[in-house]
Formats: sequence, C-alpha cells, structure tokens
Amino acid sequence: MAQDKPINPVLKQVLELGPPLAFFLIYLRIRDETYMVGETLYSGFIVATLIFVPILLIAIAVLWRLTGKLSRMQIFTAFMVIFFGGLTAWFNDERFFKMKTTLVYGSFAVILGIGLMLRRSYLEWIMSDMLPMRPEGWMILTRRLALGFGALAVANEILWRNFSTDVWVKVETFGFPLALFALLWWQIVSLQRFMIVPEDTEG
Repeated sequence: MAQDKPINPVLKQVLELGPPLAFFLIYLRIRDETYMVGETLYSGFIVATLIFVPILLIAIAVLWRLTGKLSRMQIFTAFMVIFFGGLTAWFNDERFFKMKTTLVYGSFAVILGIGLMLRRSYLEWIMSDMLPMRPEGWMILTRRLALGFGALAVANEILWRNFSTDVWVKVETFGFPLALFALLWWQIVSLQRFMIVPEDTEG
C-alpha cells in the first residue's frame, strides 16, 4: 500500500484550485471567439473545456506523484470531467459539460443517501482518518452533506437552464466551491461536540 507523502499545503491548494481557475481565465480570454477544427466550428466555451481537461489531468497526476495517493472523490470527478468533456466535443454541445456539475453533486447526494438508508456513513469510511468523530456525528454530517449536495445539483440545473454561460462559468468557478466550503466549515464548527480528541500520553 502506498504511503502518504507530505506536501506543501500551498502547493496542494494550487494543484486543486488551479485547474478551475485556469478554465475561468481561458474562457474569459476566448469566450467571444470561434475555432474551426476540420469542418466543425467550435465556440470559445467548448475550446476552453477541451483545454481544461488535460490541465486537470496533469494537476491530478502531479498531486498523485507528490502525495502517493488520490481520493475517491478526485478520481470520480476526473472521470466525470473527461467523460462529459468528451461528449461536449463530440456533439459540439456545451450543455453536456454544464450538466456534469449536476451529475457530480447529484451522485454524491445519492451515494450518501443510500448509505443513510443502510444506516451507514460512507463519509466516515472515506474521511475518518482525517476527522476523528463519534458515529452519531458522522451520521449527522452525512445527512447534512447529502442535502447540501442535492441542493447544489438542483441549483446547477436551474442555473444553466435559465442563465447565460457567463453567469454559469462564474458560479461554477467561485459560487459553488464557496458554498460547499461554507457548508463544510459550518459542520465542523457545529459538530465539535462529537469530535474525538486523542488523549496525551507520557513516557
């Protein structure tokens, strides 16, 4: 089994947040352009999507090389980006890439929901080493995050179907990550009573 390797936290944040920010900047630069590839005309959004996919894969590969591991969430997200990025290019339809966000968040909500129906917390299975917490705390956190991911999935559907691509790109890049970060931070604060604090040992 691969051993976890230490990594500079700033570098880790750059590798995780850099690809979405790069997509945002590339999109702003070429959003009004069109590109002829073969006999097909592609919009700036679709070209930015095609550039984003290898950037994300390179960042994930570097992260894996430096840390020795990848989370299941990272692997799943990478698969979804590749799959829907490919559909976007194949059908020359930006809606596929926009729907990707709905399916990612929706899948997380469904997976966590299935675990709750089985009286299990799949979050505990994934994150227990990073966040020691009593079982009742994990169940509360799982329930809240399942609802949160479901709400984000619905919000994305409303967003891409009713607003411009510019608005969707901005919310996708900044709005959804900030909302998820705020939700997670709120949970960490509100569930402190369930946290397990390791006892100090001497000698």
